[in-house]
Amino acid sequence: VQLQASGGGLVQAGGSLRLSCASSGRTFSYMGWFRQAPGRERAFVAVSRKNNGRTYYSDSVKGRFAISRDNAKNTVYLQMNSLKPEDTAVYYCAADDTLIVSSMWDASAYDFWGQGTQVTVSS
Repeated sequence: VQLQASGGGLVQAGGSLRLSCASSGRTFSYMGWFRQAPGRERAFVAVSRKNNGRTYYSDSVKGRFAISRDNAKNTVYLQMNSLKPEDTAVYYCAADDTLIVSSMWDASAYDFWGQGTQVTVSS
């Protein structure tokens, strides 16, 4: 199984971008996004649970970002609005089937990762 992320780019502060992550072959119970800025650890952004449709966000993006998924296309999306320079990072999609709820925020709990897509927000 491979995860293919796309949609990154350069945008001015206040702008929007939409990231996509397509899984080859199947969907997962948990599909989400992390990001990593230079010199920093990979940080949780958002995740979507298939079984109940619930979504979870980091406090830093809540109200600005929206995660959604199309299970028929094995794809998860991240709509990013009101972007800020501090959102600049490489964004990675992640997926797994056997997480426990308390580990959804932990990058080490995910077994499947996309290649990353760069998001740069200029001030």
